[in-house]
Amino acid sequence: MQSTVLILGGRGRFGLAAARAFRDAGWRVLGQLRPGTNPPAAPGIEWLSTDLRDTPALAAAAGAEAVIVHAVNPSYPQWEQEAMPALENAIELATELKALLMLPGNVYNFGAGMPSVLQEDTPQQAHTRKGRIRVAMEQRMSQASTAGALRAVVVRSGDFFGSGKGSWFDLALAKNLRQGKLTYPGAWDVPTAWAYLPDLAQTFERVARQALAEPHRFRPFEDFHFKGYHLSGANWVAVLEPLVRQQGWLRPQASLKRGAMPWWLFKSVGWAVPLFRELLEMQYLWHTPHALANDKLTRLIGPEPHTELASAAQAALTDLGLLPAVMPRTGTAVLA
Repeated sequence: MQSTVLILGGRGRFGLAAARAFRDAGWRVLGQLRPGTNPPAAPGIEWLSTDLRDTPALAAAAGAEAVIVHAVNPSYPQWEQEAMPALENAIELATELKALLMLPGNVYNFGAGMPSVLQEDTPQQAHTRKGRIRVAMEQRMSQASTAGALRAVVVRSGDFFGSGKGSWFDLALAKNLRQGKLTYPGAWDVPTAWAYLPDLAQTFERVARQALAEPHRFRPFEDFHFKGYHLSGANWVAVLEPLVRQQGWLRPQASLKRGAMPWWLFKSVGWAVPLFRELLEMQYLWHTPHALANDKLTRLIGPEPHTELASAAQAALTDLGLLPAVMPRTGTAVLA
């Protein structure tokens, strides 16, 4: 019997990547959209133009034995007002269906004092507003699952790249590549965690499949870490420079120029531009080395889905329209 997954926020960046991953693995996929939103071109996905708050309609469409992926992600300035109410809608729906609720998490929970390698049981000492919201969201999911209303899973990862726009990769790193320049938000020698979205989406599918097939292996609330890549700005230069050179965006013998993020501008006008203020709050991440340990995840699903970095970077630039689509979108291997 075909399993059903309902992606809340299915038109978003992670939502669409997840919808494609579940579809490709043989699931019945429902993608929830805000009413009036045009569905993306994604064959094999059933789109629901249904308000997130319309639990009866969404429950009726999904039916029993569904997995719900909460991919709703308000813009930074709206997090305080919208993040928790949206999660409450997802919890209400998952409770109605007695479903597995899955959430893509991040490293905001751990704060500026986090160690260089993050385990699932690393103390969560968030010091930013967005970090405290993330902690509260996970605590709310844990509370609901402990009460027996649903089962919940959080998969934390690093910064997204691939599958479209809306992350530091396209807003900074790739923005000036055609001018032979890579702009980096942080210290060039500080490695941080990155997640290629198609790999992360495949991981969600594999965790969901295991949760349905072997529920005895799951506690009511589980959290996992997706390792992805551990990259510094220098690592990004090494992988992107050959691609830039192939496009003729560099003069012969020239190297990719390195540019810094204008944090001074964010500070000076943050009072007037809410997005700049919110980005500035997270600047510490670019000066705090961190990686995610995936031992718990790999014990459950086996090797982590992993696309070789050069292939992932090329596919990400192709998705942005910077490179022609001359190679397969992914070269997925596995990573222990």
